[in-house]
Amino acid sequence: MNRRFVLIAAPLLLALTAAAPAKRRAPPPPPPIADHVTINLVTTLGTIQIELDHKHAPLTTENILRYVDQRRLDNSSFYRSMRLAWGTPPNGLIQGGVQMDRKRTLTPVAHEPTTQTGLKHKAGAVSLARNAPGTGMAEFSILLSDLESLDADPKGTTPDAQAGFAVFGKVTSGMDVVRKIWDSPLSATKGQGSMKGSMIDVPVKILTVRRAAVAPVPPPSLPKP
Repeated sequence: MNRRFVLIAAPLLLALTAAAPAKRRAPPPPPPIADHVTINLVTTLGTIQIELDHKHAPLTTENILRYVDQRRLDNSSFYRSMRLAWGTPPNGLIQGGVQMDRKRTLTPVAHEPTTQTGLKHKAGAVSLARNAPGTGMAEFSILLSDLESLDADPKGTTPDAQAGFAVFGKVTSGMDVVRKIWDSPLSATKGQGSMKGSMIDVPVKILTVRRAAVAPVPPPSLPKP
């Protein structure tokens, strides 16, 4: 064999080997989903802690966790404060999400009506926003008062009223932050249709949304000899 060829080819082989792309490791599997999962929404006005009800609303919970785990809700916002013309304030709801940003949205989730889950639109409830049933993605509402009209009503006069909206969790800490967002100044010009007049003038930014750390379970104590 030509020694000169060997001396030239060996460094070339090493260079090609070094340039070869490293094999990508498969991403770790998503963490298991318990009956109840807590997430923290950190906003510019404070933190809202939400308990997702995977036991009763599994599809909607898993849908929201896709956005949380892929960090698609980071740098989104609360952009709407709906205030009722009746009752004692604070009432109505606030709405947040990615505002249908196509770069962030995933496939819609099947609708889980309250008649199926047993959950209700009570103060502190977290509900998935949608257009027609089965179109919900990343937009969600937090209620400041009971709104039974958002529950599914089999006797409703329209298919929309019959389907209602999908509750999938509740606020466990931070309702004072929800109130601050609800109190934000509104724009007189933003929004269309039923949204006009309820759009927050300067949306409140959602900085991060993460699963809350789960405290390790201590080992069982052994009986004393």
